[in-house]
Amino acid sequence: MPETDPNSPALAARNILRSLHDIMASRNSPQAKLNQVVQVIGEALHSEVCSIYLLRDGALELYATRGLNQEAVHVTKLALGEGLVGKIAENVEVLNLDEAMAHPDFAYKPETGEEMFHSFAGVPIVRREAAIGVLSVQHADPRRYAEVEIEALQTTAMVLSELIAGAGLVDAAAARGLSSRDSGPQELKGLKLVDGMAMGVAVFHQPRVTVEHTVAEDTEAERHRVYSAFRKMREQIDAMAAQAEFGGSGEHQDVLDTYKMFAYDEGWSRRINEAIDSGLTAEAAIERVQQRTRMRMRQIQDPLLAERMHDLEDLSNRLLRIVSGQLGTAAQMGLRQDTILIARNLGPAELLEYDRRRLKGVILEEGSLTAHVTIVARAMGVPVLGRVPNVRRLIGEGDTLLLDVGACQVIVRPTPPMEDSFLGKLALTNKKRAEYASLRDQPAVMKNGERIKLMVNAGLRDDIGAMDIMGADGIGLFRTEFQFLVSATLPQRERQQRLYREVLDAAGEREVVFRTVDIGGDKALPYLREEDHDEENPAMGWRAIRLSLDRDGLMKAQARALIDAAAGNTLNVMFPMVSEPWEFDRARELFETQKNWVLDQGRPLPALIRYGCMLEVPALAEWLDVLLPKIDFLSIGTNDLTQFLFAADRANPRLAERYDWLSPAILRFLRRVIRASHAGDVPVSICGEMGGRRLEAMALVGMGVQRLSVTPAAVGPLKAMLRNLDPSDLGPKLDAWLDLPEHHMREKLAAYAAENGIIVD
Repeated sequence: MPETDPNSPALAARNILRSLHDIMASRNSPQAKLNQVVQVIGEALHSEVCSIYLLRDGALELYATRGLNQEAVHVTKLALGEGLVGKIAENVEVLNLDEAMAHPDFAYKPETGEEMFHSFAGVPIVRREAAIGVLSVQHADPRRYAEVEIEALQTTAMVLSELIAGAGLVDAAAARGLSSRDSGPQELKGLKLVDGMAMGVAVFHQPRVTVEHTVAEDTEAERHRVYSAFRKMREQIDAMAAQAEFGGSGEHQDVLDTYKMFAYDEGWSRRINEAIDSGLTAEAAIERVQQRTRMRMRQIQDPLLAERMHDLEDLSNRLLRIVSGQLGTAAQMGLRQDTILIARNLGPAELLEYDRRRLKGVILEEGSLTAHVTIVARAMGVPVLGRVPNVRRLIGEGDTLLLDVGACQVIVRPTPPMEDSFLGKLALTNKKRAEYASLRDQPAVMKNGERIKLMVNAGLRDDIGAMDIMGADGIGLFRTEFQFLVSATLPQRERQQRLYREVLDAAGEREVVFRTVDIGGDKALPYLREEDHDEENPAMGWRAIRLSLDRDGLMKAQARALIDAAAGNTLNVMFPMVSEPWEFDRARELFETQKNWVLDQGRPLPALIRYGCMLEVPALAEWLDVLLPKIDFLSIGTNDLTQFLFAADRANPRLAERYDWLSPAILRFLRRVIRASHAGDVPVSICGEMGGRRLEAMALVGMGVQRLSVTPAAVGPLKAMLRNLDPSDLGPKLDAWLDLPEHHMREKLAAYAAENGIIVD
């Protein structure tokens, strides 16, 4: 049918929207308006039946119809998933059938009189990504509706969602983008990333742009707004790609290339223009095309293609924010109340932008234990629950949330009794915390009089205060890479030096161990990636000491910054991811060269430089006889060490709890390293999550560990545990258990703790 034909389906959407504009502007009741709407749509599409079903009280209720029996209006109801209409709403999908009754999900409702109609097409009425109703058409002759007719229905459904939600015709939860089955209290499960409890309202990191006006007054003006937004978006993408720091190829370049491909995709811009031609505003046109993309994503099985569709979704959100003028994240707009932040994922810099007084917790659809945002959140004391599927669909903006990361759950829209129970548990937790705080000025002394040094892990300037608050003995691991991760470009030496000086000044006489940058691999910095760098196993790839020795300019700058900052003090430097002694030798030599350069410049030097390394790679344990005489101290990084020993990637949720830190394999390995270090008169410490867990720490101390570097929150609980521990009693028993090990070491140690009144987790 030619485009100029007034009966052309391609023109139907424009004709329908013009009529809808007049209907919506009238003073008629909502029921009268919808009665008019079904007449207009039916006539425009030459369809004998047009019906509107709305989600009310948890069911899809026939609210208006042309062609079905009027007695069925407000009588016929379908559950989500029931019948064709229920399937459309449940799956947020389109159905187009030439023989409706042949479909396995067809549900006959005799009161409607629909048995005389063969063809059926239906589209969801969508509000904030969830279906709030269904718009359907039927015809007596068996025929599939043309694609342009389906397009007209989808465009019409989008405009209807504004009328329906504005008139309060659907469930309140549905109007906010939640299906009725998700509108009541709900428990969502996830992966524990940073322990803690919090209560607050849900706020999306990237706020949803709600399209309030869908029908355009001036099509050309809307087209101009979209063209302007496209230009601005493309300029942003080009500017990102052109930054000198990115350089080269690699994963980051692939992402940018994909973004540029979509940003300049003529098909995408053409579809948005076609939606504007049908009479939609710029925002509504972008949202209309985005809805179509989401429906396609639900049908995609290929993970690579699905990821590409996610790229387009992100780019659509960017375009929508530009055209609507809503450019900022929730952090930039400011938090007004106690908040639980919702996001697919976050970078460490993005998290640091938030007001810590208001930010009470974070829930991520992705996230991992080893991600830097997790480490930053732990340093900030912000609980994080990760790997929560469909979190952005199941939680609505402004929902009350009860976050209990220890239980790996969040309660959404809790009832008053649920809130009371949660607040009771929170009060007990706070009481325990207060008891631990009372031990702040007490040393970590055990029953036999031996003292354990409890240090904290840090990486941010604000972390330094945790030493005083928790009564820690110093900083056993200062992660210097945080400054690199939150910078758009490589931090200058002067900036590095200033941070290190502030840390040392705040610590005073207490020890600070600086770990040189552990970046690369899964902690990628785009401005440091190599041209041919593309790793399948980044945790075991080009990172840490390997990267620093290859890019020695980076380490030279950091070495000079540390040496200058520590003038007159003791400087403790630790090299990460050392696999063989020669790597330590090269790193130490590099530092010594920079020390001599500083001396030649007549600048003051540290009073003493102590060099140590981390044992994370199991191969280094075979070099201890060669390594130990070279180093001043050894620190065992249990996070990476354990995943390497078990070949279990902790970033993989299916393996996140696969290994046990109290497995005989881990304990026997650690015992061997601890004994060798003691024999070589080299201090050995544990830094990692293992040392912060009381039962695991009890075992470590029983094997002779005298230094633990843990998260600040673990210091108090560890002091309480150590006061009741006698290592001279546990040590021999633990040795006997490990000499002839059993599988259930955790149970043995827990039983020992219970028998001796030792407080463990």
